[in-house]
Amino acid sequence: MAEPQIPPRFRALVGMGGNLGDVAAQLRSALSALETLPWTRVEGVSSVYQTAPVDASGPDYLNAVVALQSALGPEELLRALLQLECDHDRTRPYRHAPRTLDLDLLWFGGAQRDTATLTLPHPRMLQRAFVLEPLSDLLDTQKWPWPADLPRPTAQERQFLAQQQGIAQIESLHLAK
Repeated sequence: MAEPQIPPRFRALVGMGGNLGDVAAQLRSALSALETLPWTRVEGVSSVYQTAPVDASGPDYLNAVVALQSALGPEELLRALLQLECDHDRTRPYRHAPRTLDLDLLWFGGAQRDTATLTLPHPRMLQRAFVLEPLSDLLDTQKWPWPADLPRPTAQERQFLAQQQGIAQIESLHLAK
């Protein structure tokens, strides 16, 4: 009897955030839900950061970045992320509205997409301290190289964005078990 074929897995980077309700609990719940996606496992998660809203309103956000190994394709993974947002009471009354949970597919194994529903890599990720700081934290902690297909901001550029956009690591809050 032949061994079942296991599809190839790719690393995906997902930004997680929210600013409504018990955001820490929502992020933990979303992280657990990511573990249940077919052919997907959580590989690592950054520290949690508190950030001021950027191009948005409402209370400060909590943000993190999670790395997945997944055999789902980019579009399949995006659909799963959007469903998880809905499962966590995410509504979209207007662009950049406050939210209970936001899951952004930032990068997927070097894939490039530019469709009506998905742009990879995420078009604004390198302009957002709430992505760059947790992403850098995750890559440094896991001792993974920066993705070769992404421009790498200098430490000075990251520091400028962090000061301009207001971000702080929350030492006492951890999502990973």
